[in-house]
Amino acid sequence: MKDPRIEQLANNLVNYSCKVQNNENVLIRVCGEGDERALVLALIDNVYKVGGNPFVWNHDQQIQREILKSCKEDQIKTLCKIDLAMMKEMDCYIGIWGGLNSSELSSVDVEKTKLYSTLYTNDVHMNERIKNTKWVVLRYPTPSFAQQASMSSDAFEDFYFKVCNLDYSKMSKAMDNLVTLMNKTDKVHIKGVGTDLRFSIKDIPAIKCAGEINIPDGEVFTAPVKNSVSGKITFNTPSMYSDGFTYENISFEFENGKIVKADCNDNDRINQILDSDEGARYIGEFAIGVNPYITTPMKDILFDEKIKGSFHFTPGSCYDEASNGNKSSVHWDLVTIQTDNYGGGEIYFDDVLIRKNGIFVIDELLCLNPENLV
Repeated sequence: MKDPRIEQLANNLVNYSCKVQNNENVLIRVCGEGDERALVLALIDNVYKVGGNPFVWNHDQQIQREILKSCKEDQIKTLCKIDLAMMKEMDCYIGIWGGLNSSELSSVDVEKTKLYSTLYTNDVHMNERIKNTKWVVLRYPTPSFAQQASMSSDAFEDFYFKVCNLDYSKMSKAMDNLVTLMNKTDKVHIKGVGTDLRFSIKDIPAIKCAGEINIPDGEVFTAPVKNSVSGKITFNTPSMYSDGFTYENISFEFENGKIVKADCNDNDRINQILDSDEGARYIGEFAIGVNPYITTPMKDILFDEKIKGSFHFTPGSCYDEASNGNKSSVHWDLVTIQTDNYGGGEIYFDDVLIRKNGIFVIDELLCLNPENLV
């Protein structure tokens, strides 16, 4: 029997997120070992229903690990050339991340993952897919994902579909006031445990994300003026980077926008990432998370960056829609939760308190508090 929640998710991805039109080419990329099949089949069916042309690109993470362990520069350049040619033929992209082990790439040398990111990810995804297709990415509720979230498989599956099938059109409307306020704001001041951070977002657009690029969704993002960041930030959410390693207790100190000191549970490893290129030590994104159903870290950025009462601050490349001019092979969304049970915290826009302990406190933003989004 088909799960109606999967059918609803597939319909939302095709018709709301990607808005697939007649005769558009849709690339469905699945990274997993089989559990994701039901969603892939439902997506193919929904793409055909609107007259689109579905294509499926299957990646096995264990095979990817073995390839990357001994990969060479010319090899990655050839792979990039092949996949880039395919991506250029696509109008839409739906990326599904599943798999049996989310840490599958942790044994790959950092230099190899850096090589792959620099030579492949930038061209195929950052410069082609993101800029030239209608795209959406999501994770699939596998048992390993449930374990990563410290939940039973059944409980996690129920949580997953509740979050992913949220009424994102309602959220989108509620975000409009925050977008307007951020577009008028110059100075941002964030205070919290181990955090006293100041920067400007003047004249950099604010962009709302409500189910059209990520599922789950629920953030409004912009970028700091590149050289304006000063002070210290401490992230209270663990983060699993693309190298498969989980970074914890990360803290940065800034001078003139640049990270001049970085600490965590592996200082050498994090500084290798930040030394990837000149832009990796500058911030490319500042965003406020508002998804009412996501309340605790899961070591998965698609979920964690949307946690209600959170914000994220991103070393590396900015997005073109909210550009501060910073470019890098790195784009690493690091999250701090400011709700009461995570130590609280405050966000000020031009010296006016707009959120305290994860709750918006000014009238025009009350619509974004959790009770108004469910």
